Amino acid sequence: MARAWEADPSALFERRLGKSPVALGNSDGNDECPDIWQLDNGDIAVIGRDLTAQYAPHLPDGVSLAPDERLVVIPGSTLSSAASDIADA
Repeated sequence: MARAWEADPSALFERRLGKSPVALGNSDGNDECPDIWQLDNGDIAVIGRDLTAQYAPHLPDGVSLAPDERLVVIPGSTLSSAASDIADA
C-alpha cells in the first residue's frame, strides 16, 4: 500500500528557517546543531536529538511512528526563531 506522503531523499537543503544554532546559543559550532531547514521541494528537515526510544512508549492516542520514522527533539528557541520564516505561522 502506497503512503500518502513519502520523503524524497534527492531533495536538497535550500534555506535555514530561523537563526543558526550558534546564534541561539544551542551549539558551540562543533557537533550539536539543532536546526530546521526547508528543502528545495518544500519539505522540511529537522535536525535534533533522536529520542524515539524514550518517547515511543508514551505517545498520545492517535500518534504513531513507522519503523523508518524517528522522533526528534529540538530546543523551543529553534522553532520560535523559525516562525517568521514559515508561511502562515
